[in-house]
Amino acid sequence: MRAADWCLSSAGADVVLATSSDEQHPAENMADGSSETFWTTTGMFPQEFVIGFPKCVKISKVAIQCYLVRTLRIERSVSKDPVDFEPCVEKDLQHTEGQLQMEEFPLPDFQATYLRFIIKSGFDHFVSVHRVMAEGTAEDT
Repeated sequence: MRAADWCLSSAGADVVLATSSDEQHPAENMADGSSETFWTTTGMFPQEFVIGFPKCVKISKVAIQCYLVRTLRIERSVSKDPVDFEPCVEKDLQHTEGQLQMEEFPLPDFQATYLRFIIKSGFDHFVSVHRVMAEGTAEDT
């Protein structure tokens, strides 16, 4: 079975929660597959967003394209609803002046129906998330 990017809206992903809202840069931009569009935070930290998958998927790698994010934590849930999250990884990202941060998190194959991304701190008052990717395969149900 071929691996797919399950964080794309075209694959059925849905941004079910975002703690900031800006009508010029909505959270749905993170799932459109483009690095040109983005979601922006509107102040204080932590900020978070949750992406839901159309079914339980087995993920091998998560990646993010963002700007000015200092500390990021990724959690997963296998529940039918976005609850009971378990920590997966937490990392301090490198500051990249004037260009997007591109971070990959190789993860042992694990199942998820939701991923929660918590931006614990930033290098500025506002940060942006341009794209998130979760490479994996659909679980047989």
